Formats: sequence, C-alpha cells, structure tokens
Amino acid sequence: MVRASRRRRVTRVRVQDDGAIDVDARADTIAGEEPLELRLNGRPFTVTMRTPGDDFDLAAGFLVSEGVISSMDQIATLRYGPGVDADGRASYNIVEVGLAPGVALPDTSAERHVYTSSSCGICGTASIDAVTKASSFDVSGDRLRLTAAQLLAMPDALRAEQSLFSSTGGVHAAGLFAVGPDGPELLCLREDVGRHNAVDKVVGWALREGRLPARGTVLQVSGRASFELVQKAHLAGIPALAAVSAPSSLAVELAEEAGITLAGFSRGRSVNLYTRIDRVVTD
Repeated sequence: MVRASRRRRVTRVRVQDDGAIDVDARADTIAGEEPLELRLNGRPFTVTMRTPGDDFDLAAGFLVSEGVISSMDQIATLRYGPGVDADGRASYNIVEVGLAPGVALPDTSAERHVYTSSSCGICGTASIDAVTKASSFDVSGDRLRLTAAQLLAMPDALRAEQSLFSSTGGVHAAGLFAVGPDGPELLCLREDVGRHNAVDKVVGWALREGRLPARGTVLQVSGRASFELVQKAHLAGIPALAAVSAPSSLAVELAEEAGITLAGFSRGRSVNLYTRIDRVVTD
C-alpha cells in the first residue's frame, strides 16, 4: 500500500560556531510522492504527481477544477484501477471514474497530454483557452461576513492540524473553514506535496459530502495564491481565498472578476485584502 510518508536514513552535517563540523546518521521522515493516473470512463485523462492518500477526493476535486463535473450525482463510479508495484502488490496509483449517464465527456483538448508535476496545476493543458474554466456557481452574491480577527486565526488553526508537515516539513496544506459565532471552524484539511493537489482534495471532499457550492466558507492555503487556486475556489463555489504568502497579478484579476474575496500575507497580526474587502469587518 502506498504511504503518505516514508522513513529514510540520512546523514546530517552541522557547522558549529567555532567552525567544527558534526556529522551523524539518523532516521528522517520524508513526504511521499508518487504518480496517480486518472482514467475517465476507461480512458486515460491525466497523470499527476501527488502525496498518496485521499485519492478519491483528489480525483473528484480535479474533475471539478477541470469543469467536468459540479455535483456528486454526476459520478457513477469511483474506484481504484488495476496496477501493481515491483513486488506484485496493488499500487493504488490508478483511479477510475465513471461519469453518470448523460454527463458529457470533456473535449479531448482538455486532456493533459503530459504528466502534471506536484508544483504545477495547469501543466500539460493543451491550449491557452483551456486554462480558464467557467464556473457553475456565482459567488459574487455570497453573504459571507467575517472579522479580520477570524480571518487571521485561520493560518494558525491550519498549521496546528498539519500532522504530515510536522513530521516531514515537505507538504502544502489547504483547509476549508466555516465562520460561526465561536470563530472559524475547520471543516476539512488536506496535505500534499502539490499545493493544487491539496486544494483539489479539499474540493473533492466537499463534493463527496454534498457541500458544493461551498457557500459561506473560506479556503485557507499554506503557500501563495496563484491563478489556478483562485479558479479552483471559483469552480467550487467558495467565496473567499486566503493565503499566507503573496497572490499573483492574474489571481487578483480573476478574484475581482469572479467576486471572490482574496487575502494574501495572512499571518501574525496583519493581512492584505485585494478584492471584495466588504466581506471582512475591519471596524
């Protein structure tokens, strides 16, 4: 069975203040990274590098992010496909999705003709036009309201639950928060070597739980806010995206166009609000 992390013997070298060098061998925990092939109605659709675990969430969320589906009833079957490792054991590196009757297969131009690395969410897209996807959900009228203090509490709440990061230091995280009278509530957290995979896993969880569109929620991510992450939020009906690092210019443009609240550099006691700042109470 594939694992989210593995143990390996490493040699650690440390330079002391006086210039002396210490060398010792020890066990280290490293994040898992393996390919996952997604097959759609029996046809290869894409291969992505991911941290094993929550693979069904990843597959379902990826199809939402590609604009293929927007509700769980559009999936008829979701299962692991055949495949074995070098020892003849099931690899769990193939997920087969069967679309429900009447759900159209995506155009072949949407297929990923090269594998998607863990650091790129749109690598392999066949055309520039295929990069921008139309969402089934309008988030511009979402009634989400939260205080700046609630928004700033989310990164620490996310970090406190990042068990894989705590043991490896090598994964991104995404969390979906609801906002209530007692503060932000973490609904779902997923970790992965790819930040876009972590988001897809969260979106896939929401889809499988019947929570799309994810009204009144905030998607908190551990890294930067790229165009693709804003688009994934839009396609999932999430009205707000917050990142601990910077957004890109295209991310800001898409968030403004879609009506998404976009926050960056959300850490400590400050946050930058780029779009739809009316949802954040600052007085």
